[in-house]
Amino acid sequence: MIIYLGADHRGFKLKETIKAYLAQSGYQVGDLSAAMLTPDDDYPDYASAVAQKVGADFLGSRGILFCGSGVGMDIVANRFPLVRSVLAVSPDQVMASRTDDDTNILALAADYIDAETAKKMVSVWLQTDFDEKEGHRRRLDKIRNLKLER
Repeated sequence: MIIYLGADHRGFKLKETIKAYLAQSGYQVGDLSAAMLTPDDDYPDYASAVAQKVGADFLGSRGILFCGSGVGMDIVANRFPLVRSVLAVSPDQVMASRTDDDTNILALAADYIDAETAKKMVSVWLQTDFDEKEGHRRRLDKIRNLKLER
């Protein structure tokens, strides 16, 4: 499985920490962020790049997004088909997002969590499987079948 990363200027430092952590843990990483800290970049560019990759290969990839609040990244990612992004604040919430909602993108708020908490959240998120319970599958099917007007 490949883990795609995307970070704007406010999430860049935490992304670099998590990128090294993932590499040390043996994960294949695709960094879709700027090569260096770019103070005037825009989070939609990175969130959409990661969401496109994950949506195109939702069985073989996941994504992790980093910005100051995590909110903007999460909003952008959830606009893409087959993407279920979660903006989480704790390892327990991350676990529930995987077991109940089969999330495939994790948005992290670099301004509000420290590196050790982020590592724990990422580890739990990557190691937790969807529980396949009938109620959870039924709800995901309802989401997939929603007809949205634009």
